[in-house]
Amino acid sequence: MFALPFIRREIPAPEGDRVSLRAPQIGDYREWAQLRAASRAFLEPWEPRWLPDELERTAWRMRINHYRQDHAQGIAMAFFIFEKSRGRLVGGITLGNVRHGVSRSAQVGYWIGQPYAGQGLMTDAVKALSRYAFGELKLHRIEAACIPENIRSIRVLEKAGFRREGLLRSYLRINGAWQDHYLYARIEDDPPAA
Repeated sequence: MFALPFIRREIPAPEGDRVSLRAPQIGDYREWAQLRAASRAFLEPWEPRWLPDELERTAWRMRINHYRQDHAQGIAMAFFIFEKSRGRLVGGITLGNVRHGVSRSAQVGYWIGQPYAGQGLMTDAVKALSRYAFGELKLHRIEAACIPENIRSIRVLEKAGFRREGLLRSYLRINGAWQDHYLYARIEDDPPAA
């Protein structure tokens, strides 16, 4: 059987030029809940519908346990994104649906708090996670899906070296409705992002 590269290892902390990534911890609850609450109207159009208990501490503990289980099973790695200069939480990014064997691929998903949007922090985070995925995890392909109207996310992916490959019809249920998504991908031997 193929050994999954990140099982039984410490969760890494990839770094970009302006951001550092690390696994969410129980003690991050307050900062996470405040940022998500303040950014709710900004985030809701691009995310699955928020549950009534979305920001409650009990739901947070379940979320942390889910992240840990996914990592232990070798199927996903969740990270929080911190701005290096001030140490503030600015968003989150996940490498999910990790597949090994003949596929060696994964999907990336992310969110950023409204006060930090448009500053290049997410592009830096996507680049840092991509370097880790291609380097340490030896993945061959990383995919990302993006609603066509989400111009900011499209810019992030393109600046991080991802290429649009097509349209996925009615792909994900976002904010209560099935939405078309552009499929973006980056291959391990693509030229480095600008």
